[in-house]
Amino acid sequence: MVDVTVVGSGPNGLTAAVVAARAGLAVRVVEAAPTLGGGVRTAELTLPGFRHDVCSAVHPAALASPVFRELGLVDGPRAPEWIVPEASYAHPLPGGRAGIAWRDLDRTVDGLGADGRAWRRLVAPLLARQRGVVDFTGSQLLRVPRDPIAAFRFGLRALEQGTRAWDRRFTGDVAPALFTGVVAHAAGGMPSLASAGAGLLIAMHAHGVGWALPRGGSQAIADALLAELAEHGAEIVTDAPVQALDEVRGSRAVLLDTSPELLFTAELPHRYERALRRYRYGTGIAKVDFALDGPVPWANPAVGHAPTVHLGGSRREIAAAENAVARGLQPGVNTRVAGDGGAPRHPYVLVCQPSVVDPSRAPAGKQVLWAYTHVPAGSTLDATELVTAEVERFAPGFRDVVLASAASSAREVGAYNRNYVDGDIYSGALDLAQLVKRPVVSTAPWRTPVDGVYLCSSATPPGPAVHGMNGWYAAKLALKERFGLSV
Repeated sequence: MVDVTVVGSGPNGLTAAVVAARAGLAVRVVEAAPTLGGGVRTAELTLPGFRHDVCSAVHPAALASPVFRELGLVDGPRAPEWIVPEASYAHPLPGGRAGIAWRDLDRTVDGLGADGRAWRRLVAPLLARQRGVVDFTGSQLLRVPRDPIAAFRFGLRALEQGTRAWDRRFTGDVAPALFTGVVAHAAGGMPSLASAGAGLLIAMHAHGVGWALPRGGSQAIADALLAELAEHGAEIVTDAPVQALDEVRGSRAVLLDTSPELLFTAELPHRYERALRRYRYGTGIAKVDFALDGPVPWANPAVGHAPTVHLGGSRREIAAAENAVARGLQPGVNTRVAGDGGAPRHPYVLVCQPSVVDPSRAPAGKQVLWAYTHVPAGSTLDATELVTAEVERFAPGFRDVVLASAASSAREVGAYNRNYVDGDIYSGALDLAQLVKRPVVSTAPWRTPVDGVYLCSSATPPGPAVHGMNGWYAAKLALKERFGLSV
């Protein structure tokens, strides 16, 4: 017998397991895959010696996470070696131009010319109240914010950048493209309040705690949590897919770092089941990993300083690309930008080149590159050529440095990890309604009506990102209700 069973070994599941183990409870972690880590796995996907992040790669929310700090993942003895790049992200544009979001806000402002002051007015008031912004966005929305000023500043900017008013702030094209590339992380149609909010949060982190990477790959985050579990004697079970809740009902509390789909294998109250069936999943991703013979030959050399690069061109181009995918259109297929002279539409591509700051990720002189583009849910598109062409657009000669590649369609991403339903890596569409209803409307959405069962995945507040907060909230609730423990 164990006290707590955690299903899924992603960062939220492992965080929940560590919280329970630290409280003195007997913990078992059950993982469907043969390896542990969920969304923070690292593997040789192309060639020997090239270490690719299978899912997430750069972690804007990690160093700002209250639970990661409490668990010693930021600066404790077991913490990964965090690399905080000087350039958080870059956004190249045609003609060799580029916007660079340096961690130094003043440097970023200087690089944006006439729009620099507008960028400062967008970001600086949030930076001044970073802790309040993290608290406001780091839990469910049905509560009174601890820092109303931070919430007001954040909400005002989300309203601006999440509506058609988003064109009023900037006069040039570099600054709006630089911000839109961040907004597009959230996937879905543009402009939208939810994606603007997500963009504001991680743009703030870009000039605050930074967009950190663990040396050696994201697996280091899982390994640090697993080391803590080993010290507390937790049981780890791999190659054990859970098909029904009855398979893991032998403990007093069960925490699910899974999509809500697993709950349908239990008898649910009609009202809860109906609400859960209305929960919507979002678009998928098609991912490509590349082993490179050397650095990417960016037309603007400054782009080579940033581990994260957003491709897709102007704000208009990116919005058109994301809106087309939201309507179910495959990227790059017979769609054009309205009002852009009939120019072919380019896909939004999120690129990570971690070896520009972490040489351990590839053999000497070589590099790895990770990229994905948004696609309709369940798409079977192999995005290798689409992504290659978009990188080549801003880095002529990129094809010549590619040694090998490995592609995963949205359908394959969903098959690899059942939580990524049809390739949705966020375990649920990100829109305003589903930030309130994640996966149901409740002041304690981590609790389910199934006795002793709690949901702790990205399908619960505060939503996706590698910060462990979902697991923390669910574990604290379970420990209080099932064991009378306050942590």
